[in-house]
Amino acid sequence: MSEDEPTADEGEANRERNLDAIRDRLGALEADLEDFEADLESADTEDDLNVVEADLESVREDVEDVEIPDPPETDDDEDDEPAPEAKLQDRYDDLESDLGDLEDDLEDQRGPYAEDVVGEIDGVANTITNTRWTVEGDEELIEAVDSFLTDVNDLLESDLSTPGDLEPASGAELGENAEEEGTVPQALEETLEEATAAVEDASPDPDEDAETIAGLLEATDDFEGGVDDATEWTDLEVREQLRREGFYDVLAHVKDFPPEWHALKVHEKRGNVDQILLAYETLGSEYMEEHCLEALERMGPEDAIEPMVQKAGRRDEAAIRILGKIGVADDEVVDALLDYVDSNPDLQKPAFRALGEIGAESAVQPLANQLLADNPDVRSWAARALGLIGDTRAIDPLADVLADDEEDRVRASAAWALNCIGTADALEIVAGYEDDRAYLVQAEATRVDLEPAA
Repeated sequence: MSEDEPTADEGEANRERNLDAIRDRLGALEADLEDFEADLESADTEDDLNVVEADLESVREDVEDVEIPDPPETDDDEDDEPAPEAKLQDRYDDLESDLGDLEDDLEDQRGPYAEDVVGEIDGVANTITNTRWTVEGDEELIEAVDSFLTDVNDLLESDLSTPGDLEPASGAELGENAEEEGTVPQALEETLEEATAAVEDASPDPDEDAETIAGLLEATDDFEGGVDDATEWTDLEVREQLRREGFYDVLAHVKDFPPEWHALKVHEKRGNVDQILLAYETLGSEYMEEHCLEALERMGPEDAIEPMVQKAGRRDEAAIRILGKIGVADDEVVDALLDYVDSNPDLQKPAFRALGEIGAESAVQPLANQLLADNPDVRSWAARALGLIGDTRAIDPLADVLADDEEDRVRASAAWALNCIGTADALEIVAGYEDDRAYLVQAEATRVDLEPAA
């Protein structure tokens, strides 16, 4: 042992001195916390709270500076008395927990403030503009805002009021956008912005104007309750919603049962896509949903893209077919369909066809990969989808299928696809199979016209 190294007894003595110092430090911090807890209980003003906050921040820094050493390692596996370091760690954890509780109590004791009132008003305003209301709901909203403004005027001596020309709109007039220009929710939102500006301009002091702030918060709570009680569109029965939307207005008489089916057929005949989508989104019947989807598949309206993309995402074959019928190759549609290129055959078949119908060029490689699938049906559907897309990048892989695939029906699909692509190179490949063993392939070869058009 070198002369500089402490002996075992000296090391133990150093350890004890270090632990004693930590005990003293923790004791002092614990005493400080007790004093600051009493200061917090007696704090009456924001200034008092600011003093306590500064004290707690100082204690927080001191606590974070304390380092509890790890207990020494021992060879004894028996459950002995915890090491002094472990006991100090427990005291430290308790101290830190008590400090956190005091910090939370300090925040709870602050305020309320004018910004709390503004936040509450903004929250109610968002509810108003993001909810669809009935005519009755509009009327109840106007009444709730009027009552709230009366309270605000009394407390702030302001002169706020709702516009005098507000007219509740019917559901059909309102549509689905509560933020539509000129609607009751939009007008009330602007009025509530004036109310928040009035609170901010008044700038009530949390000490001197505590009663005013408390009164404003109470008024806001009552206001929020009035808005919650107002009649939302979803509070109506389904048939009442449809009636107010004019869904049944096309019925001079009821020919089919249920009447929704009869109305649906009339709307399809008249091209009223909005009413068909309304029925699809509103009616909770699988029977009526099926008829709505059939109507949309026959019509192929672009207005149906968004709901059909959502439904296609739930592995729905009808929605996939409808997207193909609509024929719009935007990124959202293509991405939804590409999810099923490597799926099960029940979903691959409509997805392949839909990708072909919309001409999704980004699907060429994923579809070409499926020309090597084990299932001959999948290979055939992939070939035909590539033909519908018509991209020349598919010529070589289709030519390989036509030359090498073991299934004649798959080869015939490849020949059909090359005919669809229709370039000179593609047609020349197909024309070489006039004497093919398979009649379907021969038929495709005889359709080729290599003579240039006059």
